[in-house]
Amino acid sequence: MSDSLAMTGADLIRDFVTRLPSKPGVYRMFDDKGNCLYVGKARNLKNRVSNYARGQGHNNRIALMISLTCNMEFVVTASEAEALLLEANLIKKLKPKFNVILRDDKSFPYILIAKDHNIAQLAKHRGAHSRKGSYYGPFASAGAVNNAINTMQKAFLLRSCNDSFFSNRSRPCLLHQIKRCSAPCVGLIAKPDYDVLVKDAEGFLSGKSVEIKATLAKAMELASDAMEFENAARIRDRINALSFVTQTQGINPQGVDEADVFGLAHEGGQFCVQVFFIRSGQNWGTRAYFPKTDKTMLDDEVMESFLTQFYDDKPLPSQILLSHEVAERELIEEAFTQQAGRKVEILVPKRGEKRALVEHAALNAREANGRKMAETASQEKLLEGAARVFDLPATPRRIEIYDNSHIQGAHAVGAMVVAGPDGFMKGQYRKFNMDAEAIKGDDFGMMREMLLRRFTRLLKEHGDEQESEELRNWPELVLIDGGQGQLSAAKGILSDLGLHDLPVVGIAKGPERDAGREHFYMMGRSSFMLEARDPVLYYIQRLRDEAHRFAIGTHRARRTKAIGINPLDEVAGIGPTRKKALLLAFGSAKAVSRANVSDLAAVDGVSETLAQAIFDHFHSET
Repeated sequence: MSDSLAMTGADLIRDFVTRLPSKPGVYRMFDDKGNCLYVGKARNLKNRVSNYARGQGHNNRIALMISLTCNMEFVVTASEAEALLLEANLIKKLKPKFNVILRDDKSFPYILIAKDHNIAQLAKHRGAHSRKGSYYGPFASAGAVNNAINTMQKAFLLRSCNDSFFSNRSRPCLLHQIKRCSAPCVGLIAKPDYDVLVKDAEGFLSGKSVEIKATLAKAMELASDAMEFENAARIRDRINALSFVTQTQGINPQGVDEADVFGLAHEGGQFCVQVFFIRSGQNWGTRAYFPKTDKTMLDDEVMESFLTQFYDDKPLPSQILLSHEVAERELIEEAFTQQAGRKVEILVPKRGEKRALVEHAALNAREANGRKMAETASQEKLLEGAARVFDLPATPRRIEIYDNSHIQGAHAVGAMVVAGPDGFMKGQYRKFNMDAEAIKGDDFGMMREMLLRRFTRLLKEHGDEQESEELRNWPELVLIDGGQGQLSAAKGILSDLGLHDLPVVGIAKGPERDAGREHFYMMGRSSFMLEARDPVLYYIQRLRDEAHRFAIGTHRARRTKAIGINPLDEVAGIGPTRKKALLLAFGSAKAVSRANVSDLAAVDGVSETLAQAIFDHFHSET
């Protein structure tokens, strides 16, 4: 092995080939610093890898990849389909330079009709399907789910509150007053009647909106004939809500019940893949992706790699419709069928309604790609302007902005947001929970702590930022919220870490916090302002405001979590069921803390021993 590691490029690959089996598997190529360059799969590892050992016949991208290869690793799999799934998983995890990389890969939200309570709840859900109930999705975005839930509240009057809120109501909440809930919490609707609403909601989400509207129309007519005009008006409002949601969904195919539709566009070296989600014959939203890839790659290569990564951690539909053919369609079908545990069909339709769907997706991809390219060009000019204003040696590709938030030192958090050529890089945002006792509301101390933790970790993970051009986690500009004092604190920490040349700019708000009159502070320069109409000023304001928004949001989340912590959670032996029983019996944790042992023991599920333990917990210091 030591002889192999002394070689590079085609010579190294040729040496590895001599020891490879003729079996399916996955291979990885690494550079001299251990960074993964490429992940590939093969039906026959020996034959596939031997292609790289040839000294000719490769395009420039592949030739460069081969020349940079200093080591390889291999995993043998039971089948080529298994190798395909493993390849997609490794690409997403390692993000190799020479692979197509799926970016902005967030999980999709679902609508959940939860049935772990006697009265079903309508809720938005993201993550594992661990709650008992019916899941409907995926939806393209949280906004699409929120709109759907908003409409379903009007149409079906299902509760959306959590179980604790539901159990402690003595009168209807505001949602009932604005006709978005039937108030089962206080018995304004009988459970059998509520279950009918739940069944209708499930039918609507399963694609039976036409039948449900017809049933409601008949009920409205009967109510009108019986001169129950108020009831007829309520049913009319429900029909209007259903009509609105079906009208605003855009394309609602007649002959496609369940499918994901992929349209690909390619212009100026930039790819866009637009995805439509069709479930129960309804359009549940669309999302555009801009995979990171080499400009020389072909459409079918991008589509194939994108497809396998996309479904690495997502549920598969019964049909996948593509605008472009992929070379290994049958293999991907086999792998997806294996992954889903049922038949998954991949089609590239040539005519009919399915063809219209993929053409529509491709058209949307072209338009989204055009918008993205225009935004990127504008972003590039703003970054060039920032380089000019702050005397940077080159146009920054990564700007980090820091801010903090607290209330008199309580629940203090620091926040880092990141911006670059593609705008805000939300996957790179970081939050820093601060120790209230150590910081004590000191903004300078919080800034020092944030930067110390951020750059100590960065140095530990990557070493000197000058070592490799491939490292993209180092900022070329740091912006902090504050004036000369904050700047001095930041530069002091960075100098202690040996980062003397990293440009840092302090942004002090104008008099009376007037936007547009900010002063900028840099070491070695007098404070300065920018022209009121300078686009760079607006850009810096946007960056600062985004950092402030993220810091405030993170602080509020931490504060809310702290408020939601119940003292009963700290008592050994009390789980969710007993805690709920105690709260229902006494009304609050404070009332539980004041109760005597006999009253505690009278609660269902609380033994004499546990009652004594609860009493001792709250009275041990008195």
